[in-house]
Amino acid sequence: MELSCGLPPGPETVSLARLAESLGYRRVWLYDSAALYGDVWVALADVARATSRIGVGSAVLVPSFRHVLATASAIATLEGIAPGRLAVAIGTGFTGRYALGQKPLPWRTVEGYVGELRALLRGETVRVDGSPVRMLHPPGFAPPRPIATPIVVAANGPKGLEVARKHGDGVMCIGGPQPGFAWCAVFGFGTVLDEGETPESPRAFEALAPALAVIYHGSYEAGAERVDALPGGRAWREELERLPAEERHLAVHEDHMVRATERDRRHLSPALAAATWTGTPAELRARFAALEQGGATELVYAPHGPDLARELRAMAEVAGIE
Repeated sequence: MELSCGLPPGPETVSLARLAESLGYRRVWLYDSAALYGDVWVALADVARATSRIGVGSAVLVPSFRHVLATASAIATLEGIAPGRLAVAIGTGFTGRYALGQKPLPWRTVEGYVGELRALLRGETVRVDGSPVRMLHPPGFAPPRPIATPIVVAANGPKGLEVARKHGDGVMCIGGPQPGFAWCAVFGFGTVLDEGETPESPRAFEALAPALAVIYHGSYEAGAERVDALPGGRAWREELERLPAEERHLAVHEDHMVRATERDRRHLSPALAAATWTGTPAELRARFAALEQGGATELVYAPHGPDLARELRAMAEVAGIE
C-alpha cells in the first residue's frame, strides 16, 4: 500500500511537498475549496515545478467551480509541466460546496462532468450548455490528445461508487476501503503518538484538534442528531446556532483542515481520537496492514497541527517508507 499526503494550498505547500518527496510519499494531493484555500491549480503547478518525482493531484475537484473545458485545459497544462505525474480526484463537493451555503452536487451532475472531461481529454467534441466544445489548443500549448491523466472518483455511498466503477480509474473514500477497485485511496488524519503520549497530551492534542474539528463539521452537515451524539456536540451546535441562519455556513467550516477555531476548541473531545489515524507506531502499523488487507492501495494522510513536517516524518517512519 502506498502512502500519500493531503495538504491545503497555502504558504507551506511547496516546502512540505519537497519534504514529502524526500521521505518517499507517493503523491501530494491538494484540496479544492475556493472559500478556504489558495487556487488548487496554481498550487499544483508550484509543487510540480518545485519537485521532480512525487505525484501531484487534486483531492477533490468540485465540478461547479469550473467549466469542464477549463478543467481539461488545467489538466493539460499540468501534464505539460510534469508529464505523467498528475492524477485528478473529482467528487460532489463537501466543504467546497457547504462553505458557499450549497449542498453537494447530485451524482448525475458529477457523472456527466467526468464523462465530458474524459471526452475532451481524448480530443473529442462534446456539447456543453447547448454548444459543441473541443480542446482547440495549438501544438505547444497543450500535449497532443488523447491525454491519459487518471481520474478517480471520491465516493462512499452506492450512487457515487457506481459512478466510480463506470467512469473512474479508481475511488477515493473516507474511513475504510471500498472493495472491487484496483486503485482505492483512503483519506485519513491523526497523529503518531510519541512514547508515553496519549491523545490528551499537549503536543498530541494540538496535532489532533483540527482533525477532531472536521468530525464535528461533517457530523453537523449530516444532521443535528449526528453532531449531538458526539462528546460536546450539542454544546458545539448550540453555540454555532446562535449565529444568524443565513450566515451560519460561513462559520461551520472555518479553518477546516488547517486549525481548530476557539469555538471548536471549547467543545472538542480527545475521546474521538479513536476515529482518526492516531496511535502508537505499533498500533498504526497494524492498521496499515488491516487497511491493505481490506483492499486499500493508498493511504492519503492529512497532517495537522503546528508542526506539519514532524507529522509527515512520523507517519513515513510508521509506513516504513523513510
